Amino acid sequence: MSEVSEATNNFDSKLIIGDGSFGLVYRAKLSNGVTVAVKKLSPDAFQGLREFRAEMETLGKLRHPNIVKMLGYCASGLDRVLIYEFIEKGSLDQWLQSSSCNSWWVPLSWELRVNIIRGVANGLAFLHRLDNVIVHRDIKPSNVLLDNDFEAHIADFGLARRIQAAYSHVSTQAAGTMGYMPPEYLEGCMMATVKGDVYSFGVLMFEVASGKRPNWPITENCREISMLDWAKKRIAESKHVEVLDETIPTKGFKQDQAHEFFKIANLCTNQKPSERPYMSHVVEMLERLTEAF
Repeated sequence: MSEVSEATNNFDSKLIIGDGSFGLVYRAKLSNGVTVAVKKLSPDAFQGLREFRAEMETLGKLRHPNIVKMLGYCASGLDRVLIYEFIEKGSLDQWLQSSSCNSWWVPLSWELRVNIIRGVANGLAFLHRLDNVIVHRDIKPSNVLLDNDFEAHIADFGLARRIQAAYSHVSTQAAGTMGYMPPEYLEGCMMATVKGDVYSFGVLMFEVASGKRPNWPITENCREISMLDWAKKRIAESKHVEVLDETIPTKGFKQDQAHEFFKIANLCTNQKPSERPYMSHVVEMLERLTEAF
């Protein structure tokens, strides 16, 4: 813990690079020269040391190209610290919501957006295929980090739950972020399921394509509607182009591919969990999407 404290200059606020579930994230350089991301959890994030160690040892064993690697953890007194690999280009949210006012920003091409979505799908499918399935429960752009090649890495497992083969986990409260949470969670269902992750992933697909946040209403005909309802209405009217982010460069854009992309997003955000595909099927559909175009 003393080395982590030194690497973060005693958790200097100037080194904060993110605010994740249950704690702040700092950029730190360890004594061996390796740059890492250090997350200091809020004191009430975990109830006991035994539970904390069990969860961290499970997550620390996860190894997949599209999931952020946990390198270690520290526990001292009430302090709980997680150490992750540092992902260079920050969160997907920063790239979707920033503008040319920032010198580092460039608009994400359509090809990059599709590839990012494929990466997230691969990471989620991996979590859902584990013997003890892991449900992330908070898929959104700020929890997707991009490396120097703009490959996606799923991060922030603060709300994640391990579940058995029944594919569900009983929770005492709905978890996630408004706009991304599936309707069954909002209606009082306390089961964390893989199909809940699928819904959040579908919302992410719409956001990546449109550049619009799902939890910010859109005004249409003097009334406010959700981004998801707005996008689905446009797609039903075959007005797919109107949904797309205006910053997407025209070079390399494939309108027919976008049409199929929205079909997959629609399937994932079906109101009925039973009618949503599993992530393994979503991965197959996205692979066919990129092969066909």
